[in-house]
Amino acid sequence: MGWVESIQKALNFIEDHLLEDISIEDIAKEANSSVFHFQRTFSILTDLTVGEYIRRRRLTLAAHELTLQKCKVIDVAYKYGYDTPEAFTKAFRRQHGISPSEVRTYRGKLKSYNRLMIQVSLKGAEPMQVKILEKDKFKVVGVKREFSLENEENLKGIPLMWDEVHRNGTNDRLAKLNNGEIRGILGVCVVTKEPMMDYWIAADFNGDTPEGLLELEIPASKWAVFEVHGPMPDAMQKVWKQIFTEWFPSSGYEFAGTPELEVYPYENPTDPNYYSEIWIPVK
Repeated sequence: MGWVESIQKALNFIEDHLLEDISIEDIAKEANSSVFHFQRTFSILTDLTVGEYIRRRRLTLAAHELTLQKCKVIDVAYKYGYDTPEAFTKAFRRQHGISPSEVRTYRGKLKSYNRLMIQVSLKGAEPMQVKILEKDKFKVVGVKREFSLENEENLKGIPLMWDEVHRNGTNDRLAKLNNGEIRGILGVCVVTKEPMMDYWIAADFNGDTPEGLLELEIPASKWAVFEVHGPMPDAMQKVWKQIFTEWFPSSGYEFAGTPELEVYPYENPTDPNYYSEIWIPVK
């Protein structure tokens, strides 16, 4: 089964179990994927987190039910996973702009989110600049933080970690230490024991690990290195989407499962001509 078919299988699983308390681990298992890779692939392809998609689908079905059937708001709230009518009303109003009790008399349009069907473009309309290279193991030094993949805590915490290293001077310190082949500050994703992962902000460094920093060995790998041109974060997100929707389906390569890198050179990341890279270990 290809990875696109696997993701669609997971989407079907979500739809079949919308009224149940399903976990991201259950969903990723249906896709024969790690939680980390499924979560990231899903968000890149859909611009939604898994949790957001489930919430939007539940509230869409709840609105349809309240519109077409004579049922109590409290019963619908419990049916779609809300512990209290108040929590349900707050979420319902945020999505639809009205309260659940106003649905039957409302004449405007409700915000409906349809069931997702994954489609992949193989056109390659925009050329991708990618090279495959072999690289021996190397060491990075930096700071590490552990994040849970549950409730998408990593997606919330990693941007805050970047803000912190810029504020406290760690980013500048790593820039001065960077004496390895890969020039730039590295964002390194390391899946440990799910549902946990480590995220590193680091630099390629040769020498004894400086005081106050940690070291990580990146294993020898075959790498697919993608060029990214344009300001952050839009340019990086655009290339990630191309990787999943165009390159992986047509390249014959798969993830190797070892740490992945995003490389951010020291120039101004808001510059329209900013250059960065994505490094994916492949097999």
